[in-house]
Amino acid sequence: MAEPIIAQKGPYVQMTSAGTYWWCSCGGSKTQPFCDGTHKGSGFAPRRADIASERQVAWCGCKRSKNAPLCDGSHRGL
Repeated sequence: MAEPIIAQKGPYVQMTSAGTYWWCSCGGSKTQPFCDGTHKGSGFAPRRADIASERQVAWCGCKRSKNAPLCDGSHRGL
């Protein structure tokens, strides 16, 4: 499988309401950091994230986090 597109060399930090989210793993979505279906046919699939209560979330933007969909600082090595 090809490497994902680096959507951003840093996290998308945002207040996130409780709910279920689908994080883009391919890097091609126009609605980063969330999936818009761009991955179809690419071998990539969105990653489900269940947020229990409203909080600030650092979503991975480089698509290389070992803790995806959350940022783990992997972007620092790019």
